[in-house]
Amino acid sequence: MTGVRAFLDLSGAHFPLLQAPMAGFAGAELAIAAIGAGAVGSLACATLSPDDVIGTVARIRAAVRGPLNLNVFCHRLGPVPDTAAWETQLAPCYVAENLSRPTAAPPLRRPFDAAMADAIDAVRPEIVSFHFGLPEPVLLERVRATGARLIGNATTVAEARFLASRGCDAIIAQGFEAGGHAGHFLNEHRPVGLIALVPAIVDAVTVPVIAAGGIADERGVRAAIALGAAAVQVGTAFLRTPEARPSAPHRAALGAASADDSVFTNLFSGGLARGLRNRLIEAIGPVSAAAPPFPYASAAVAPLRAHAESEGRGDYSPLWAGQGVALAHAEPAAALTRRLGLAALAMEDFA
Repeated sequence: MTGVRAFLDLSGAHFPLLQAPMAGFAGAELAIAAIGAGAVGSLACATLSPDDVIGTVARIRAAVRGPLNLNVFCHRLGPVPDTAAWETQLAPCYVAENLSRPTAAPPLRRPFDAAMADAIDAVRPEIVSFHFGLPEPVLLERVRATGARLIGNATTVAEARFLASRGCDAIIAQGFEAGGHAGHFLNEHRPVGLIALVPAIVDAVTVPVIAAGGIADERGVRAAIALGAAAVQVGTAFLRTPEARPSAPHRAALGAASADDSVFTNLFSGGLARGLRNRLIEAIGPVSAAAPPFPYASAAVAPLRAHAESEGRGDYSPLWAGQGVALAHAEPAAALTRRLGLAALAMEDFA
């Protein structure tokens, strides 16, 4: 059984709906609202320390009962790259902003490690989800031993089969339309639209499939379930809720954007991610060969971002958004959860 009921039994949620983790743009408040309204609430750990995770989970647990997903990044950190070409490409931006070149790099996003595994063991979430593949087997087994359900992110059928073969309890089918970082990990980026990806993965694996990418209203939810998904993951629509925490310029851009305003870009982190066009993208182009690999590119952009945001501008900020951005509305997270969740439940018999 891999339909809606299977996901509800697996997760313990009332609705077959996951609030996307959205590292850096969502926190305890959004997870609390989503869980309280009947969805799976998520907390991104990629930008948090293990102590931060333990403290934030304690806040969530004190406020609400229900399934919590902790999301971790499983990228591999290679040698520190030569960033000279990237810094040269950004130099005109520093001149335009009257800024000095950066001398100290901000903290990098660290991949899932033993210290974060300790934190997960301490807080015992109902679900742990993995982006950019899976951690090494020893760490994966440590997470499994906590009793958490394991969810992996796939952008292709091959990735979905890999995740299922490693014992994932459910798989996110991340379509080309999804905002934020594409979670490809087996090969280079081979983006597939959600309408093709979901049924292909459903046919390839025997675990519940969660559709993600461009889903921001009831029509998208119903379509995903009709394609065979057992649940949906929603990100961009949650960014427009008051409980989310995009910057002021990011929030304003979300309210004014159309589907064709979002593009894949590697300028902000070095990894391909979907976001809205801004000054940096227009100046350099969405993708630059000079940008160091994820997550190293972010260091040279960070001072530009901080400076512009201090003036209320998102000129150098990652304005992550999926192609469903124009379908999203400014509304409380609980209202959004119930609206989309009820649309999914109405499809249960179909699924």
